[in-house]
Amino acid sequence: MRSVLRINAIMLVVFYVSTIQAQASEKDSIQQKKNLRFSILGGPGYTPDYGLVIGGSCLFTFSTNVADTAMKRSVLPVAFAYMTNGGGTMIVRPQLFFNEDRFRIFGQFSINSTLDNYYGVGYETNSSTERGEETTQYRSVGFKLNPVFLFRYSDTNLFLGASIDAGKRSMEEPSEGVINDPHFIAQGGTTEGLSFTNVGIGANISYDTRDIPANAYSGLFVEVSATYYPKAIGSTMEYGVYKLDYRQFKELKMLGERRVLAWMLNGRFTSGDVPITEMSLVGSPFDLRGYYLGHYRDRNALMSVVEYRHMFNAGDETRFRRLLSKCGFVTWGGVGSVSDKFMDSNHLLPNYGAGLRIEVQPRMNFRLDVGRDPTNKQNLIYFNMTEAF
Repeated sequence: MRSVLRINAIMLVVFYVSTIQAQASEKDSIQQKKNLRFSILGGPGYTPDYGLVIGGSCLFTFSTNVADTAMKRSVLPVAFAYMTNGGGTMIVRPQLFFNEDRFRIFGQFSINSTLDNYYGVGYETNSSTERGEETTQYRSVGFKLNPVFLFRYSDTNLFLGASIDAGKRSMEEPSEGVINDPHFIAQGGTTEGLSFTNVGIGANISYDTRDIPANAYSGLFVEVSATYYPKAIGSTMEYGVYKLDYRQFKELKMLGERRVLAWMLNGRFTSGDVPITEMSLVGSPFDLRGYYLGHYRDRNALMSVVEYRHMFNAGDETRFRRLLSKCGFVTWGGVGSVSDKFMDSNHLLPNYGAGLRIEVQPRMNFRLDVGRDPTNKQNLIYFNMTEAF
């Protein structure tokens, strides 16, 4: 498996670097004059959760008011993949800015049909359940539409808003291990599978001083949100989700331009009758990279990451120097935990890793990360557009 990881990592790096090198000099000057800028990268690769894939990433950026030169550029990253073991997935995570940045639309849209793994609920079960076709595998089918509407309060950096979360999650073709799981049985699971409809309405409060949200060099972001999923509006089960998201960024000018220290604290807590598909998870391309998505699952999750980001400043005198100046690296360390209690640090999940960065548009990076999970002694590889947080 490790040799497969290395081979596919090399394939991805060679493909993406050669693509950028061929296009950068021709497109940079043209796209600087255009409002809509886009980058499309793709090819064969490997993801830790889905194995061999044919996939890619698109990044669209634009201004909703070209006359306002101070307006933040809207960002629309799209990731898509076809899995060689059947199925596919697409994820869109927009950051749209309107009316002199007095109104924002953030959120996520996703659709998937993929082979996935369910390890049960709780740290003890998660850590002792062996991943495999007969123990944890099932097919995950569903969609999620989660727009967040944010309104700036007066002339401050405070935003008040509301969100809608609508989707459907189905666990199909469950393996024997999933069928015999007590939580799966308790929530109505059968040999045919299990399905949930989730419709929620939420409230959001955030404070944001980041210079560019998609790749901040400086500033602070704090968001608190609460979403309620009542049966009265269509949810299969009635529950609540409460989130805390804290991020801070500090440019280290003493080390040179484009050197940044970033850190985050993220908590997700639930109440009520929570579907097993909607419980809090540790491990994703946007936090503790190195843990399989959903390997650790419980009612509540808490995690923290510190990351150093370094872009090279080689100048623009030659083509090689221009290419090198579009490259950089990151390194990070973090820790997380899952629990059925509000806060429990008895079982910590450490994490660290490093990654490659390639600037495909000004302040917009393609990333290739290698994360280490010391708990299960594994390395996982991720590629995506924009920074992890």
